[in-house]
Amino acid sequence: MRVLERVRMVLVGTQHPRNIGSSARALKTMGFRALHLVAPERFPHPEAHALAAGADDLLDGARISATLAEAVAGCTLVFGSTATQRAVPMPEYSPREAAARLLDAAALGEVALVFGPERTGLENAELQQCHASVCIPTDPGFTSLNLAQAVQVLAYELRLAALEREGRDTARPPLEVRRPATHDELERFFAHLDETLRDIDFHKGRSGVTVMRRLRRLFLRAAPDEREVRILHGILADAQRMARLAQRRESQ
Repeated sequence: MRVLERVRMVLVGTQHPRNIGSSARALKTMGFRALHLVAPERFPHPEAHALAAGADDLLDGARISATLAEAVAGCTLVFGSTATQRAVPMPEYSPREAAARLLDAAALGEVALVFGPERTGLENAELQQCHASVCIPTDPGFTSLNLAQAVQVLAYELRLAALEREGRDTARPPLEVRRPATHDELERFFAHLDETLRDIDFHKGRSGVTVMRRLRRLFLRAAPDEREVRILHGILADAQRMARLAQRRESQ
């Protein structure tokens, strides 16, 4: 199922190698052929292979990154799996809703579904890099869900959605679409935006952290395409030039 090849399943800071092995097994049963790991605490490790139960090819070919940004570079949509909503305000989807949205985006480019460490889950700084969160609706009286179990649930929903799409009529002429901006393109835009707001003294000496957090959410919701991001860069560059020209005039 080729569409699943464009969905990166990313485990961040996994602490127990057994969970890496069990997650690899869960992914292989659902048709995934790749596993992405961000700074795992103990990997490679014999316990990972022991729990993989035949999914050793995913472990041997696991793509290891030092940071989440590196792992999701090039992705046009990034969702983070969380047990509860964190301090970072963002859209929250059920597993079924998330699967549909991820596969919609996977038609145009690579996407990612990110899982945090066992003890803490994704940190706020990592969630800031996600477009939305995905929450599995467990029983409120007992919400404890093993990492590999969470991977299995969401991998199943993605496979189910992909199977349903395979059965649809694909004879309709495709709509004209543009490639959404990738994660790294948006991160470069956010850095440019932050720099520009400082250049024009938008914050008036105050911290710009809260403003940037809200602006990140705004642009992530808008999901600009690559051409729109280039336009936004052009607007920011012009604003910076005007600000620098004004500063030179004042200093004369």
